[in-house]
Amino acid sequence: MLRSLFLLLTTTLAAAPIEQVWLTHASNDPSKIVINWETDTPDGSVVEFGTSAVLGWQVRLDEQVTLHHVEIPLEQRDVVYHYRVRSGGDASEVFRFKGYPTKELRIAMVGDWGFAKGKDLASLMKDDPHLLVTLGGNVLDLHGKGREGTKAFSALIDQHRELFRSTPLMPILGNHDREITSRGPKPPAHAVYDVEAKAYRDFFALPDVEWRWRFDIPDFSLRLLALDASHTKDLGTTWETNHPITAGSEQHAWFASEAAHSDAAFMFTLNNEQNTLMRGYDQKAWLLLFEQTSAVFTGFGYFAERTEFNGLPYFNTCLKGDGDLFKDPQSRFNARENHYLLLTLRAGAETITAQFKNLRGEVLDTSEIGKKRIWVCS
Repeated sequence: MLRSLFLLLTTTLAAAPIEQVWLTHASNDPSKIVINWETDTPDGSVVEFGTSAVLGWQVRLDEQVTLHHVEIPLEQRDVVYHYRVRSGGDASEVFRFKGYPTKELRIAMVGDWGFAKGKDLASLMKDDPHLLVTLGGNVLDLHGKGREGTKAFSALIDQHRELFRSTPLMPILGNHDREITSRGPKPPAHAVYDVEAKAYRDFFALPDVEWRWRFDIPDFSLRLLALDASHTKDLGTTWETNHPITAGSEQHAWFASEAAHSDAAFMFTLNNEQNTLMRGYDQKAWLLLFEQTSAVFTGFGYFAERTEFNGLPYFNTCLKGDGDLFKDPQSRFNARENHYLLLTLRAGAETITAQFKNLRGEVLDTSEIGKKRIWVCS
């Protein structure tokens, strides 16, 4: 009897709560979601889930891993999903996230999270977004003490546990997200950046090849196209940070195909490069492609800006928004203030509402994004 009690007590003490959990999408649409978590030692992965705290369904993976990625189906809209994760004897509490809606969808966009440590995100959480999109600069680097490899991304999740375990996260790459050695004042003999972004791709479960991806939300006729574009002037040097984006490159051809073969009424371009540079890059190789979409979003600079060029809106957003202002000649609004961008989509509407909001929840600028342009070949 005493031995049984000792074993029970030992097992109870050995079990640890799993608190650091984050949500992503590895499929191209919201019919599935990935539950992600870390453990100190390799073990299997179990997710129990349902539309109430009773749970009821389960997905199990037997592979012994420390980074756990379990995809579960989302068969219902307008419901709250409950879930719990388990690895060996460790388990989480029952957490919750919103299933995707059918009437009103809210998307929050942020840039340069790595330079905004300690920011109060209460206002963003109060807006209760269904999806959180980052525009690069998720971490400072991958080589600082305690930030090596995936540790940097783990620390990001740890800063905002409640947000990331209740809101699906779709990040895109910036140069800091793959910086494996110090950049220095001039290009060194060795590569500074891991162009393939292995740590980023290991940590986040994302669609397609992960360093660029597509995500569709059919109920709102929306397509998101995430590019790998940052510090593009450094291509061909040891400061090279992204995959090629020249005319005819794999990335350029992929974007052209995804933009042309979609019935989505709204299409967003996501990247981490300066809007003016991208519009003129490689003899304007991207300008015509951008103008087949509804809007372009970047996290290039530490400021807020809305620009209109040839009738197409361009946005720059950054959680740490008090930096130097690299003003676009076509700028319609700009501000040096910590902020995020909130997009509100209503089913069947002709426009999407875009609001720059500071971290106190005050609206800095409001605009409307129209449907993508339809190009007719003669």
